[in-house]
Amino acid sequence: MNLRVIRTGVSAFFVLYLLAVIWPGALLFRHAEPLILGVPNSLFWPALWIILGGVALAILDWAETRAEAEVEITH
Repeated sequence: MNLRVIRTGVSAFFVLYLLAVIWPGALLFRHAEPLILGVPNSLFWPALWIILGGVALAILDWAETRAEAEVEITH
């Protein structure tokens, strides 16, 4: 995959992340009930986005490391 596509995708993900954890996205998940994995819904929602953000950054790091290694091989 092209590094530019991955960077654009991760950037778009973080814009979605921003909208999901602030108003208006967080309004849907502001209630304490139901419990999800033993924590209130209002705590699970931002924790889920933090984990997904870490996964997105790991994918970006993997892609950039791979692209950097390809440049070193060709030079």
